[in-house]
Amino acid sequence: MTIHQICTNCVMDTTDTQISFDENGECDHCNDFYKNVLPNWHTDKRGRKELESIVAKIKESGKKNDFDCLLGLSGGADSSYMLHLAVKEFGLRPLVFHVDGGWNSELSVHNINVLLDKLGLDLYTEVINWEEMKNFQLAYFKSGLSNIDIPQDHAFVATMYNFADKYNIKYILNGGNISTECIRNPMEWVYYGTDMAQIRDILNQFGTIDMKTYPFSSIFRHKIYLRYIRWVKVVKMLNYIPYVKAKAMELLKKEYGWKIYPQKHFESRFTQFYEGYWLPERFVYDTRRVQYSSLILTKQMTRIEALEKLKGPSYNLNTIQDEFNYIATKLDITREELQSYFDMPKKSYLDYKNQKSVFKLGAKILKAIGVERSIKR
Repeated sequence: MTIHQICTNCVMDTTDTQISFDENGECDHCNDFYKNVLPNWHTDKRGRKELESIVAKIKESGKKNDFDCLLGLSGGADSSYMLHLAVKEFGLRPLVFHVDGGWNSELSVHNINVLLDKLGLDLYTEVINWEEMKNFQLAYFKSGLSNIDIPQDHAFVATMYNFADKYNIKYILNGGNISTECIRNPMEWVYYGTDMAQIRDILNQFGTIDMKTYPFSSIFRHKIYLRYIRWVKVVKMLNYIPYVKAKAMELLKKEYGWKIYPQKHFESRFTQFYEGYWLPERFVYDTRRVQYSSLILTKQMTRIEALEKLKGPSYNLNTIQDEFNYIATKLDITREELQSYFDMPKKSYLDYKNQKSVFKLGAKILKAIGVERSIKR
């Protein structure tokens, strides 16, 4: 059994092979947060004032339209609480948008419905062509890579930007936040989801049908063209206010009848299987380490609590075989075929065409001009 060194401050360990530790045993993830993120993260009166200024601009830009912004709702805690804030506290009129990639859990459907009913809002749903989604996901299984959730993630991001561009909506509200995501998944665990060179390489090698309707979007399109030519702006509201996830979920539960998920990102049944079982069991990558470490750094969880939670698996031992069968059946393959992908040799994103150097250069430029926070590795 491999013994992993673990950070003395958070719970990141050497399953992140690029991690480093200082003389006190604290990892570079923690040091990056304290040095580069925390000093520039304002959730006090300053942050509130900045957010109020942004909200005023959003309202002004959309005053002649039915909607003043676009908000993607997954049914998870971050996007759900953001919708509550946008409507109830700041008086925004979002077009609420949901991308159905074919894997919605019953909990996510419930949470979306109770929010919309109570707030009196309609939902615009974009349904991804299932045959194309299935082809894309199977191609990633066959690739041997760890980041097999890219087909879903890419669809969500691309569809959102495509819709904003098509209907000339200038503001997208995004639930991403420092409070619960100040530590990012290591690149070897979850590589960039908008590297079109890699996506095309994998589909060319392992795909079986043409992707005629799937909503592709390159990093250049939504980071440069849409942002600086079309002036579509992404606003992460939760970064400007005190956001304590446990309190937010309790409010949602009390006000809307919203139901709590067992783990972050589990509003998708595929992501639940992928992060809960596939990543830790096949690759020894446990995304709870990233999630809990973020909560430790933002003082929402103690290190002792995190270590205790990590003693058990991130999946339900009593139902995992049923989940394994469900994933196989949904993808129209046998259980044996899915097992063969689990047992096959592991591959790295470096084994396929990629634009890693371009991404790194772009990140440095965006950080230098003050529009992107630190991007590790």
